[in-house]
Order: sequence, then C-alpha cells, then structure tokens
Amino acid sequence: MPTDELHWYSEDQIGRLDELISCDPRTKELPLRRDVRSLGFLLGTVIREQQGEEAFAVEEKLRRLSIRHRELENSLESGQGDGEAEAALLREAADIIAGLSETEAHHIVKAFATFFELTNLAETRHRIRRGRAHRVSRAPVKPGTFKATLQRMKDAGLTLEETLDQLRRIEIVPVFTAHPTEVARRVVLFKRRRIAAELAKLDQLPLSAVDAAAIQQAILAEITALWQGDEVRRKQPTVRDEIVMGLDHYPVSLFPPIAPLYEKLTRHLNEVFGSDLEPAQLPTLLRFGSWIGGDRDGNPYVTPASTREALSLAREKILSHYLDVLEQLRQLLTSSGNRVGIHAPLREALETYRAAFPEAMTEVEGLPEGELNRRLLTLMRRRLQRTLADPGDIEAYPNAAAFVTDLDLLNASLRACRGERLARQLMEPLRRELATFGFHLHSLDIRQHARVHAQALSELAVGAAHAAQPEGPRPAPPSEQTGQLLDTLRALAELKEEFPAQAIRSYIISGATSVQDVLSLVWLMEMAGIHVAARPEKDDPGLMPVPLFESIDDLRNAPAICRELWSRVDYAPYLDSWDRRQEVMLGYSDSNKDGGMLTSTWEIFKAHRELHRVAVECNVKLRLFHGRGGTVGRGGGPTHRAIVAQPQGAFSGSFKLTEQGEVIHYKYSDPALAQRNFELMLAAALEALTRTGLVEAAVEPGWENAFEELSRIAFACYREKIAENPDILPYFEQATPVREFELAKIGSRPSRRGKQANLDDLRAIPWGFGWIQSRLLIPAWFGVGTALETFAAKGEAEGELLRTMVRRFPIFIDMLRNVEMALAKVDIPLARHYAGLIEDAELRERVLPMLIDEFRRTRRLLLELTGQSRLLETDPDLAHSLRLRNPYVDPMSLIQVELLRRKRSGKWSEQLDYVLAATINGIAAGLRNTG
Repeated sequence: MPTDELHWYSEDQIGRLDELISCDPRTKELPLRRDVRSLGFLLGTVIREQQGEEAFAVEEKLRRLSIRHRELENSLESGQGDGEAEAALLREAADIIAGLSETEAHHIVKAFATFFELTNLAETRHRIRRGRAHRVSRAPVKPGTFKATLQRMKDAGLTLEETLDQLRRIEIVPVFTAHPTEVARRVVLFKRRRIAAELAKLDQLPLSAVDAAAIQQAILAEITALWQGDEVRRKQPTVRDEIVMGLDHYPVSLFPPIAPLYEKLTRHLNEVFGSDLEPAQLPTLLRFGSWIGGDRDGNPYVTPASTREALSLAREKILSHYLDVLEQLRQLLTSSGNRVGIHAPLREALETYRAAFPEAMTEVEGLPEGELNRRLLTLMRRRLQRTLADPGDIEAYPNAAAFVTDLDLLNASLRACRGERLARQLMEPLRRELATFGFHLHSLDIRQHARVHAQALSELAVGAAHAAQPEGPRPAPPSEQTGQLLDTLRALAELKEEFPAQAIRSYIISGATSVQDVLSLVWLMEMAGIHVAARPEKDDPGLMPVPLFESIDDLRNAPAICRELWSRVDYAPYLDSWDRRQEVMLGYSDSNKDGGMLTSTWEIFKAHRELHRVAVECNVKLRLFHGRGGTVGRGGGPTHRAIVAQPQGAFSGSFKLTEQGEVIHYKYSDPALAQRNFELMLAAALEALTRTGLVEAAVEPGWENAFEELSRIAFACYREKIAENPDILPYFEQATPVREFELAKIGSRPSRRGKQANLDDLRAIPWGFGWIQSRLLIPAWFGVGTALETFAAKGEAEGELLRTMVRRFPIFIDMLRNVEMALAKVDIPLARHYAGLIEDAELRERVLPMLIDEFRRTRRLLLELTGQSRLLETDPDLAHSLRLRNPYVDPMSLIQVELLRRKRSGKWSEQLDYVLAATINGIAAGLRNTG
C-alpha cells in the first residue's frame, strides 16, 4: 500500500504560499481540497489495514452510488434529471446495506463518520488559514471586523471619545451549556486537537519532504487511533463529565485570545482615529457564564453537590492558570535594583508582608535582595497556592481584588524603573484576564422550572396554615421534589458565602408566565437564607431572579408581566440594589416548537423591543439573555447577523447568549476561531448600538405590518399542520430515530420534562434532533412558504414589499437566510426512506406529501424573493461544504433506516443499538447539527 506517498509536499513552495494568501476564489480553495483529499486517502489506508480490502470496497461502492445520486438530484432540481434513475441508485445502495451484518454496517458507518471528523478539522483549519491570509492581503476589510465597524463610526461623525463611550456600554457574556447536543466523546476531542496541530504544521513554509513525511505519518497514526477507539459512549455521561468537558476549552482556546483581542481593538482604534491608546484603557467587554452543574430544569442528576463541584473545578481551573502565568513571570521579571533602581512602594509592601506572612517569606528570602519584582511574584505564587488549597487560610488571597492590588503594585514598579515595555507585554494580559475571569472563571447560572417553585410554595403554605391551626387535619409532608428544591436553595446560600459572590448571580426561572413566578422564587430564596438583594459592602451582586419566557403566548405577555413586576413597591428595593438592572431571558427553542420558525422569530423580535420600551418607562437597565440553540430551528445561525438585526433602539449593549454542544467546538475549539467569534460579537454590538451604515437606521411601518401578517399566516399553518395535528407525533416517533436518541448517550439530561407522550412535554432538542436526522429539519422552515405565498398572492404591491424587505429589513433577512441554510440540508429522497419505517400507509400518505409540498413551496418562494437560481447561491463556502459532505452522509442515513427497520421488527441486539448510535453521531458530524 502506498502509505509513503507524500500528499502535502510540493517543491513549488512559492506556489503553496500563493495558495495560502490568495484572494482568487479557485486558488484559495486548493489547500482545503488537498487537505480533504489527502486525509481521505490516509483514512482509506487505515481502513484497508484495519478491516481489509472488502470493507474498503463496500465503502467505496456506496460512496460512488451516493455521489451519482447527488449528481442526478442536482440535475432534477434544474429540470434536466431522471427521477427514476435517481431513485434506482438509492435502492441499489439500500439493497447493498440490507445485506450487511451489523458488524459490517458498523465498519461503513465508522468510515464515513471518521471522514467527517477529518473533514471538519480540515475546514476549521481552512477558516483559520483564510483569516490569516486576509490579514496579509490587500482585500477589502470585512464588515464584521473591528476596523470596518470603527471606520463606519468615524465616517458617521463619531469621535474617539464617543466611540469609547459606546464601548463602555458593551458587555457580552457567552454562556456555555451542557444541553445534549455534543456527540463527540472527550477522548475524541483530544484526538481532534492533536490532528489539528499536525495540520497546522503543514502551513509552515518552507516545508521539506522530510518534514511533510513526518507530519503525514503522525496524522496516519492519529487516524488509526481514532479508528480503533469507540466513537460512541458506552455509558451515559455524568454531570461531572459535562462539567469537566465544559472547562476543557478554557486553557486551550479561551484564555489565549483574551489579551490579543483587546490589543487588536486598540490597534484599530488608533489606526482609525489617530490616537495612542493602550489596551489597559479599554473597558472589559467580555465575560463568561455557564449552566453546567447549575441547570436543574428537568435534570434530576444536577444536585447541590454538582453545583459545588462546578464552582470548585472552575475556581481550580482559573487559579491554576494564574499560577502558571506567575511562574513564567518569575522567570522573566528578574530586573535588578542595582541596574534600574528600587521602587520604594514595592520595598515597603514587602516589608509589610514580611510581618504578615513570616512563613511565606522563607522562600522569598532565598532570592537576590535586589530582585524585588521576583520576590513579590514568589510571594504572590505562594499566596495563590494557599488560595487554591484552602481559601480560608491566613495566607490566602481573600478575593481577586487583593490579588489585583499586588499586580498593580508590580506594574507600577516596572513602569517606575524603565520597564514600561515589560509592563505592557507581560503584566497587562494577566490584568485583563483578572478583569475577565476573576477568581471564579465564569458565573454559574442556576435554573429551575416555575412549576417546581409554585408547587413548593403551595406545599409550604399548607404547612404554615396547619401550624397556625393545628387542630385541623395533618397535611402531607413536602414532596421529594420540594425537599430537593429546599436543599438546593439552602446549599446556594452557603455556596454564595464560600465562593466568590460573582460566581452565582442569576437564577433562571424556566416557563415563567406571571409576576408571581418571580416573587415566589424571591420568597423561597430568602426563606432559605439567600441574599437576593446586592450587598455592595461584600462585593456581592445578590442572586437575581431571571424570568425565561419560552412559549409564543409567554413572549407576547412578557412586556406586561415585566411592567407589573418593575412597578411593584415591594420589588423596587431589589432593583435599586442591582442599580436598577434586570436580566430577562427569551427562549428560542420552545417558541419555535410552539409556533414555528417565522412566528418565533417575529414574536421574539417584538418582545425584545417592547421589553426595552417598558424598561425605559420603568427606569430599568435591561439585559436580555438569548437562549439560542445550535440549529436554525432553535435560534442558531450567524451570530453577527443576528445581533445587528436586533430592533432599533432596543439594545443596551449588554447581552448574554447560550453556546452549546457542537457549536462550542465549532466556534471555540481554537484560539484563532475564538478570537474571531469574539470580534464578530463585539463588532456587531457596536454596530447595533450606533447604526452607522451596515443595517437600516429605521424600519418602515409597512415592513412590520407585513411581518405581522406573515406571522399570522405561518402560525395558523404551523399549529394546524404540525403542533395540533394528531398525525405528527406518531409520524415523528416512527419516521425518525428520536426514540433511539438516548442510545447515543450524548448528555446527562432526559429528553422529556415529564412522562407525558405529547409534543408539549417533549424537549425542543430531541424535537429538532429527530427532524435533522431524518433529513427534513421541519422546525427550521415549516409554514414559511405558505406565509410568503399567501401574502405575495394579494397583489404586485405585496410582492414588491417582500422583495424590499429582503434587501432592507435586517430581521427579515436574517430569518430568510437561516431558513435557506436549513432548506439546503433537506433531502426529500432520503426522507421518503425514513417514512418507509411507518407501517400505517395511510398515516404516511397523510403526512409526508404535506411536508414535501410545504418544503417545495418554501424553497420556490425563497428563491423568487432573493433572486437566486439555487439555494446558498450567495454563500458558496457553505454550499461547497454541503456538496462535499452529502455523499458521505447519505449512506449513513440509509444504514440508520435499515437498522431501525431491523430493530422494530424484533431483531434487537446490543451491537445493533451501538451501530444505531454510531449513525446518530455520524450524521450529526456530517451535517454539523444535532439538536
């Protein structure tokens, strides 16, 4: 086997360089194509080595059939194809799969799934490579960059000081969640990073044949390790597993880009405005949050012990990082007082510390007397070690502010002794990290459903009534659920005192429908000893109740509920203690499941705007928390576009958003990717605040009236044909692998909130997951086509109005582009195969043609309105990625259908379940979507 063939080596090093920095559409794609082709060749080598030529031959035959099927499908869409020939190709592939044993099927699934692991890495590498190429080229500045945004602000007449004022309003908080949407095991994530590191070496030019061969052999070994390992978890992950996975990203890709992000923003501010700012002069724009270990809504495995562990591990992660940095600084900051002089305040501080911490000074005294900076760093390291081991120790830092005091002292010493460059390069990055992460790393949000609080309050009220009148019948003891809630609240009171107070500051109330939902939680928290109001003297922000409005009705009622809450006399002291700040969360996933894509988008937009109006009316500083999922049907989509599409005048500059599952890996697996995503969010926030040209400065009333009418039509269509259609749930459960969802052991949380077999009880994630796996993606587009067609049919004026909205109405553009992304992933021929799993032919014929009809209508109307001849015509990168992936996803879908058919006919085995789970993982990796 020609494993020694060099795929990445070329003697034409100048040509390789041209590829890496090219702006030509064809040339710039050559490195990606080579990477994918070469990785595929290496994977083929491993398959032959590990499973033999026969397994490789079957995989290749299925791949070629799938490619031919896709070619015919594309011809059909252009009106030139042969539908029967296309169907025959799928039948041939299905017949081959029907003859495979479960072990043989697993080899095929493993082959295609591993290919996606490698393709995803190649595409990620290419995104990083193209970002670097753009920086060294003379290409126009991209709209979502700092420089482009700042230039538009200056062109609009904003001064440097006005720009800095806008920056001071911004605070963005990505909140990482453990919602069950990350299919990859932790060990697989580690392997991904190792292969990614090898791929990065291939871009270092010049690249010799010897170096290329060594890298290729290293990648081949890593692919072999991937092949030999289990891709599916053999046991359900625990909450602790999820906590640890959530923390893994920090040292790898979240700590490194923080300081460079501010340096880049400072550099562009200086370039655009001709200023001489330093990064230290910028406000802190970015902080982090987490739900992992704090989200109890429907997850019985999140306990007080889980929350304590989440806080403890987060503190350990950040303090360990600071210790590593201090050790580096000890080795670098060895300036001698004999050469640069002594900073008197530093010498005095060390004398004070000598008396306060005599034991700690033992190690310090062993250092040269003139190296005062190094002496202070040694003491700081000792104190931080004690903080990590025992926060109550006398030597430990009582809080992050005390640590910052020492940092500032060191910074002043360097600057006073001709070490300004050292202070800028070495001290300011650590100072920025302290401002971002403190001693707690991120804020851990607590979440529980409103009905849990209501039940507890009801049970406690009955108990209180009995205590007042003991002669009555004895009440039942509190339920187990209420007991667990009270244990949680009492634990939170203790944890708020034990850990930095900023570590827990928000309590999310899922399913909030009234003011009473907020007041009930306040009463319960205070009864348990929690300080809800802020305590500035203890640097404690309190524990704010955050209502989460999820359903369509709740979104519509949210402004009135908040007006009533914020107008109450008994709630005012809490608002005042929080500096009149209030956080409100909007749910994208459940509103979509409840009302469909178009109505969910519009109702969130309106609730967003009205909440801000009510906040101004009530003198409240509102921060919205956007509960966006990873998929389009759950609020996913390009973040920059979503932020700039916010309602005019309804953005304070501060917001939170959830980042979950595969999205975390896609956006934050590499420091360069993370920095780019942070820049996109911050630039979009500036754009949304200033409205300096990227989006319309005003929205025409006619656009809003049209969107309202579209929403009414889409909502009626979705409710009738999906949400209230008794055929949908049985179709969904039989024609998708949703009942096998938990085989993949993706997360610790159950897929249903309760035990009712209805759509309302089903969580939004498995709802989206099932439709994605069966290649229909219903939540992301159903009802949109009917709404557009019905509205446009009213007359030419309405059609022209829609075309104007496509060009100028940001929220409408964002919604349509997200729908377009979903439509591009729909595959009707494969959806027919999934529908074949339904035994009731009448049920199948009632539902599938209706779904196909709406799909075709939506695609046709979208193309007409956007003036495109095909989907993703204006997003060639995504279109190319899907064309590359589909021939490899399709065989896994056919294998999944075959295995589901076997299982439902009674041919069950543990191996069958495992391979089914592997298809779930593989399809998710191929489409880059789970739930």
